[in-house]
Amino acid sequence: MAKPNYSFEKRQRELAKKKKKEEKLKEKATRKEHGDAPAGDEDGVDAAAEGGEPAAPSAEGQSAT
Repeated sequence: MAKPNYSFEKRQRELAKKKKKEEKLKEKATRKEHGDAPAGDEDGVDAAAEGGEPAAPSAEGQSAT
């Protein structure tokens, strides 16, 4: 059986990380150029607001009982 080439695997992971980082920087520069807000932030705010609404009525119901 062949011996695993860990150096090659490590190099491939490093290249993948570098490529991903470059893509992120390019996307960030594009957003900055166009003045667009990242879509991920808006989704996070909506999810937090939806999660907070059901908790409030149940808390009121407990104090009224």
